[in-house]
Amino acid sequence: MRGKGPEVEIVRLLKSGGEFVSGQRLSATLGVSRTAVWKQIEALRKMGYRVEASPSKGYRLAGQRPFNGVEVSSLLETEIIGKRIHFYDEIGSTNVKAFELARGGEGEGAVVLADSQTGGKGRIGRRWESPPGLNLYASIILRPPVAPQEAHALTFLAAVATAEAVAKVCPVRPVVKWPNDILLDGGKAAGILLEMDSEPDRVHFVVIGIGVNINETQSMFPEYIRNTATSLREKAGDAIDRAEFARHLLSGVEVWYKIYLSQGFTPVLAEWKRYFGFEGKPVRVTSFESVKEGTCLGVDASGALLLKMASGDVVRVVSGDVEAAG
Repeated sequence: MRGKGPEVEIVRLLKSGGEFVSGQRLSATLGVSRTAVWKQIEALRKMGYRVEASPSKGYRLAGQRPFNGVEVSSLLETEIIGKRIHFYDEIGSTNVKAFELARGGEGEGAVVLADSQTGGKGRIGRRWESPPGLNLYASIILRPPVAPQEAHALTFLAAVATAEAVAKVCPVRPVVKWPNDILLDGGKAAGILLEMDSEPDRVHFVVIGIGVNINETQSMFPEYIRNTATSLREKAGDAIDRAEFARHLLSGVEVWYKIYLSQGFTPVLAEWKRYFGFEGKPVRVTSFESVKEGTCLGVDASGALLLKMASGDVVRVVSGDVEAAG
């Protein structure tokens, strides 16, 4: 687990300007001994940071920085989201771990990040492919003061934040597929999974899982999703810094969460609609109970999908998997 500890502050100081920072300055800033500073430097080296040392000048960072909780924390300036980051090189599922932590009392805004997952979870019981060293797998704990039937708004909120983060690093405009996938040129680049612990009248906590295909190339995808998945790298044409992307994403979640808490769902849904790419198009909606085909008329004020059937009837859909039809 990595919070705003001394390693994070040292990394922030060593990033400032790329120059050497004296051990004396680090010691004074952190309020610890020079020996304690040296121990933290050694800990950073074990995490994969390349730290150059000069007896007369001090320390500085060199080379490519690793992807871990310290690196992401050092980039964040948020008040809520990411104030505690639990980072794992490998984990079964970030959502499962976040759920476990939340039940144990972990606070709002805590984030579980992993370099890889062995049991990544997608919607409707699907598997989320989670190879190491390439993508982003994150789960965020929130404790919104809302009724359980209102918590679905957080899926739309996460979709907006994810689309905005993608737009910051990718030239292809992201499209949201109702309610929670992010597409690039029709290929799935990100997915969102919301899980909740609640009573009939109140939410205990919500876990928002976000998986983003960042640096995976088309040939790396398993054959069964190779024709339907894509990545930011495929569309941007170059590798993308995962820690920087995490900063964009977590910062965006905080911005929209604050808007949601202060202004409600309306502004979140309005922004979500700007990224929605299926209005006016023929779609197929698959749920556990049925398959429906019709023309998408957009969504109503609650976020439910509106589907005009061949009969002319308009059906309100609250759950299911949408794909283009015809």
